[in-house]
Amino acid sequence: MPRRRLLAAGLSLGLLAASGAASAQSGKTIRLLVGFPAGGGTDAIARILAESLKDELGATVVVENKPGAGGQLAAQALKAAAPDGTTFFLSHDHSISILPQVIKSPGFDPAKDFVPAAGFATFVNAFAVSGGTPAAGFNDYLAWVRGQGGKSAVGVPAPASVPEFLVKVIGEKYKLDLVAAPYRGSAPMMGDMLGNQIAAGVGSIPDFIENHKSGKLRVVAVLGGTRQAVMPDVPTFAELGLAGFEDVPYYGIFAPAGTPNATLDAFAAAVARVVAKPAVHDRLAAMGLSVGAMTPEQLGQRERAYTATWSRIIKATGFVPQ
Repeated sequence: MPRRRLLAAGLSLGLLAASGAASAQSGKTIRLLVGFPAGGGTDAIARILAESLKDELGATVVVENKPGAGGQLAAQALKAAAPDGTTFFLSHDHSISILPQVIKSPGFDPAKDFVPAAGFATFVNAFAVSGGTPAAGFNDYLAWVRGQGGKSAVGVPAPASVPEFLVKVIGEKYKLDLVAAPYRGSAPMMGDMLGNQIAAGVGSIPDFIENHKSGKLRVVAVLGGTRQAVMPDVPTFAELGLAGFEDVPYYGIFAPAGTPNATLDAFAAAVARVVAKPAVHDRLAAMGLSVGAMTPEQLGQRERAYTATWSRIIKATGFVPQ
């Protein structure tokens, strides 16, 4: 190649590289929607991921909290967003798998309005008692409720959620009048539990783990098929005689329908690299998550299987969508 053409080619490549670097630095801003208030488990998880994703994606990643209606507002915001790779929704099972089954008109249809972008963990829900409740274990809690006349309130992070259905099943099995008290996310529920304003609550292990370790509350039972590594002394509900809750919920990130496959694949690859980093993996695992990257296809399969499991349970309770 003549020297002039070589110089031109080198200049062209240099300009392209400079342009790419400038683009990455000026970068777009990516919104990571969260359907619950700041301070809760889901918010903490989103911020851990956002911190590392900004380097992987060469963009600013902003966690945007849209609390209310169990994640319904955030889901509606995702539906309204442009499918251009700048808006994603980090959610656990409730907003994607449960809300469309318990609300007649949630304002979105996950199968039509969303596409899976990346999965990164599964987890289990747990039953915990506040520090002011004398029960040391789940059976102790049941005995304590009977001693209170057989009636007690149990906090749940959202109405018509898996925790609320679990409270209903427990009450029916043990012939107790357990009343689910719904909150606008786990953070306010935890506030009332720590202040001994409510005797017990059901939420995810990430919601409870730190206060369980410090002794400010006690997790007395977990869902899932096996005991959890972060709290090996806590039995499963199956061990306690309440089977049927072995399927585990998920954490995933979703995008608006119509987002290009290439964008989804690149985003999923970035999430996989992030959760493989020891610093990120260990922080999430310490919160009680079983960390492992899922492709968009794998997340979609997990979501459909979990939705089917809880569809059967919800119908068995006789719940009528509101």
